[in-house]
Amino acid sequence: MIKKVGVVGAGTMGSGIAALVVSAGIPVVLLDIPGIEDRNEVAKRGLERALKAKPAAFMDADLARYVEIGNTEDDLGKLADCDWVVEAIIEKPEPKRALYERLEGILKPTAIISSNTSGIPMRVLLEGRSEGFRRRFLGTHFFNPPRYLHLLELIPTPETDPAVLGEIRRFGERILGKGTVLAKDSPGFIANRLGVYGMVQAVRLMEKHGLTIDEVDALTGPLLGRPNSATFRTADLTGLDVLKLVTEELAQATGEDFALPEWVLRLVEEGRLGEKTGAGFYKRVNGEIHTLDYRTLEYAPRAKVELPELRALRDLPLAERLPKVLELPGKYGAFMKELFARTAHYTLEKAPEIAYDLVSVDQALEWGFGWEEGPFRNMDALGLEGLRHLFAQHGLPEPELLKKAQGSFYRNGTYLGFDGAYHPLPGREGVISLKALKSEGKTLLESKEAALLDLGDGVALLEFRTKMNAIGEGVIRMLQKSLEYVEEKGYVGLVIGNEDPRAFSAGANLALILSLAQEGDWDELSLAVRQFQKASMSLRYSPFPVVVAPFGLTLGGGAEFTLHADGVQAHAELYMGLVEAGVGLLPAGGGTKEMLLRFTQELAPYEEADPFEGVKRAFNLIALAKTSTSALEARKMGFLRDRDRISMNRNFLIADAKRRVLELAPDYRPPLPPQIRVLGSEALGNLRYAVWAFREAGEISDHDMKIGLEIAKVLSGGDGPAREVSEWDLLDLEREAFLNLLGTRKTQERIAYTLKTGKPLRN
Repeated sequence: MIKKVGVVGAGTMGSGIAALVVSAGIPVVLLDIPGIEDRNEVAKRGLERALKAKPAAFMDADLARYVEIGNTEDDLGKLADCDWVVEAIIEKPEPKRALYERLEGILKPTAIISSNTSGIPMRVLLEGRSEGFRRRFLGTHFFNPPRYLHLLELIPTPETDPAVLGEIRRFGERILGKGTVLAKDSPGFIANRLGVYGMVQAVRLMEKHGLTIDEVDALTGPLLGRPNSATFRTADLTGLDVLKLVTEELAQATGEDFALPEWVLRLVEEGRLGEKTGAGFYKRVNGEIHTLDYRTLEYAPRAKVELPELRALRDLPLAERLPKVLELPGKYGAFMKELFARTAHYTLEKAPEIAYDLVSVDQALEWGFGWEEGPFRNMDALGLEGLRHLFAQHGLPEPELLKKAQGSFYRNGTYLGFDGAYHPLPGREGVISLKALKSEGKTLLESKEAALLDLGDGVALLEFRTKMNAIGEGVIRMLQKSLEYVEEKGYVGLVIGNEDPRAFSAGANLALILSLAQEGDWDELSLAVRQFQKASMSLRYSPFPVVVAPFGLTLGGGAEFTLHADGVQAHAELYMGLVEAGVGLLPAGGGTKEMLLRFTQELAPYEEADPFEGVKRAFNLIALAKTSTSALEARKMGFLRDRDRISMNRNFLIADAKRRVLELAPDYRPPLPPQIRVLGSEALGNLRYAVWAFREAGEISDHDMKIGLEIAKVLSGGDGPAREVSEWDLLDLEREAFLNLLGTRKTQERIAYTLKTGKPLRN
């Protein structure tokens, strides 16, 4: 079992790996070469860099205290009790081999050793090492930034002990939350070998077909099922110097042509390295993005690529979109055809050399480069006959792997092996696929907005299906039907979750709320808010356990549903907040009530505690619309309780939530309704003064002040004496305050602006 990890090398990758490991609750020793004035200054700078990183490298910055720093001359002995040591030093074989020689005399005989090299063959690194060291050694290639990119390539050697590989795979998946892929010991492994080849081809073909950088990024981003950063923005984020180094190393190691055009090399010489130097293929000028003209190496305002054919394709599923993209008119179509042809051909030729199966190739590009679907699934979408025709058009011979394929690379739950036979897709222990459940006929109830699925073992799952999983009348209606179904059919409990890539739920349906307000249908609005409140409360008081599995964006109403569950199984990347104040409202689905309840209950055991501290904490959280940047931060903020659990790997989230239901179910009893102590006029006076002081200082607008005062009224229990109230007393105040704010012109302006731009309006 891995209980302590050592990382040698505190550069961008090493410090990022250390931050990820300690975020998972594992203490770390971080070493680098000795400094001059301070022997540990290099490792210290690496740790500080990780603490300042944007996006954040740590899930909770306070955990940095569990990273012990040192240097490789004085402190190598600190690694003696580590169970896994990751080497992430300079990308040259000699220093790595010298380090391993020293480690061999220090590490305990069971310690696992790995290299984070991005391409140096393992066999080269192992020269001179003992048999015992070789059995405990493998490559572990993380992708930058380690916290956010899902891929971890594992590169075992023929001598790596299978138990060592199994332990690192388990630790990588369950503890670090990675998608692990086994790669062969070949230059660049899988993702970089294919991904960098594709980037080089895109740069070259841009020149050949007369396109601009803006045009290439418009064509090679979401249109192809790739990230928004597409080609050139990705290179800017990575660093042009890094791109140059990787292409040179791949060219040297493979003998293949990875050469970048001369003008790219000139940018590197001039120090225009991308994001880290302020200019690369793009440059920010007075807040505006300018794009490089590669012919002149000058920058001009970014040109938006508008083509009717592109607009028509954007909303199609990728499998339908891809063939149509290759049929775009003129230079766009010519560019896309040749790019697809050359990258697909290279993938087919190299896959058996770099991977153990084509499933690993697809996963590597999906997890390491953020592709919606990997290259073999893309080829299936085009169709193999279309692929053969495309190769013939561009003078490319048919690869052997394509000759073996019978109609498609994937079919009926199997995939084409490199041996020419079709093999069952590998199952993953502990992973529940909702897509697979639906295909197996496990849908119990269904509407356009939501569905109830059977997870097995008496557990059901409610899945939202609206845009960004927004909660409206249809979702609430299906929630009520699902709760009734689970009780009537004797299911033991319910999970609420989904497989959306971005959002558990972005909150209530604002467009509908605004529409009703503008029509002046206040009775309907009051009823809708009360129905939302009843839905939240029904999660709390159902006769069986309800576990919510939030991830990603969990905002507004999505957060309120989460707050009212018996248990929460959150993904580590949880961006949770009661953000209603940003659109001129307050949480009215029980969120305001719930934060007051939680924070006052926390203080209740301490007679000397000032009860106003709980009110103030809830006010700050709600009025400032604070959002967590991780599940660990959500716990510190009070959105998650100590008993709520965190899954590092999103793939295991639904299965972990199901397991939590089964743990709660045997002796489950719904909680008894609490009485909540409110402070009345005393708290309201304090909060009114604070809001007034902010307004006098010019830090908030008149409308911000109005929002703050409405929040204050609810959290104080109204303007009266201190007393005990019920949850529904506070819910009634929530609803009244929500409708008061919604009736103002400025709140309606804020909602309309946010719906149009996705940004908040300060008016």
